[in-house]
Parts: sequence; structure tokens; C-alpha cells
Amino acid sequence: MTRCRPPSHLRFPSPPGDLAIGVMGGSFDPPHSGHAHVIETARRAAGLDRVWVFVAAGNPLKRTQTAFIDRLAAAQRCLGGRRITVTGLEQQLGLRYTIDLLRRLKRSAPGARFVWIMGADNLRDFHRWKSWQAIAKLAPILVIARPGASPKAGLSRFATQFGAGRLPQSASRTLAYRKPPAWVYIAAPLDPVSSSLIRAQTMATAIAPI
Repeated sequence: MTRCRPPSHLRFPSPPGDLAIGVMGGSFDPPHSGHAHVIETARRAAGLDRVWVFVAAGNPLKRTQTAFIDRLAAAQRCLGGRRITVTGLEQQLGLRYTIDLLRRLKRSAPGARFVWIMGADNLRDFHRWKSWQAIAKLAPILVIARPGASPKAGLSRFATQFGAGRLPQSASRTLAYRKPPAWVYIAAPLDPVSSSLIRAQTMATAIAPI
């Protein structure tokens, strides 16, 4: 039996096969060590074969201040690695929302086991994402602790609604094989850097008196 191939216009960052692939999206304005920390922590904790990082053309919940092409190039320099690929595929396909990206990936690579990766700071507002309940039912979610977000993440609307799907941190290695809704919170060492902090520091430097 011949496996269905993805549409010719869908260029995966790498061959998906039947691998466990972490998927992370964001504006990355700018990318920083906190992003790299989340990605690497997730890769190791869940034993992921690959991590695909999708730079969004725009974020419906926040305004980006840097052109997409510059954010993509910066993210590729800062976050790319041997098993980590940074791509602008979401923008190339004209997709805007996470739910649409995940549906396209799962439809085009039915053999792959996708895990959505996010920092706990995003989990607080996850209920504001388009079709957030559908996202939770489409792919397992790996949440990585972020500064100032840990207590609130546990009390988020997502955590309340999908509390039954929460697995202990020790189950992270099997998360890619779990049927969603399933999620794990990783209380890893924290990296204090954030995009908003970097932008604030850059702006302060720019307007500082000479």
C-alpha cells in the first residue's frame, strides 16, 4: 500500500516519517535564549526526534515590530540546530492560526507523532487562541516552565478544563505516543530572558540621553 504523499507545495523542514516531532510556533520578536531553553528542554524531556520551529508572519494576540524575513533569519541563527529546524512554512502556506497548522501537518504526515511545545507563559492565555480546545484534542502538549508563569499556568482555564489529561512529568518520554488531550508540565530550571524584556531594554537604550 502506497502512503499518501503531502501536497507538492508543502515542503516539510525534514522528512517526517514516523518520527516524534515537536512543533513550536511564535513571533520570535526577537528570538532569544529563553526560546532555545524551551526547545531543548522539550526535546530532551520528550525524547523528540526532531523539533520544527514555525516563525509566524503575525500574531493575532500581539503586535510584531520586526519584519517577518528578519525575524525568520534571526530565529534560524539563534535557534536552529542539528535536530532543530526553523522554518517560515506557516507564512508560505498562508496560515495564521495554530489549529490550521497542526491540521495541515497531521493530514499531510499521518505517520508522524506531533507534540505541541509551549512555554508556561503562553499557557496562561491559551484559552484566547482560536479553537484552543480543538488544539488540545489534536496533539499532545508539552509545557515548559517560564519565569513568573508557573503558579498561574496551573490555574489557567486550559489546565482546569483539561485537568484529567495532565500526566506526571515522569510520563514526558511517552507523551508523543499518548492520545490527546494529554499534556505534561515540565518544571525545568528557568531562563529569565523574554522577548518583551529585550524589546524594552532596546528601546530604553535607543532613547537614553547621550
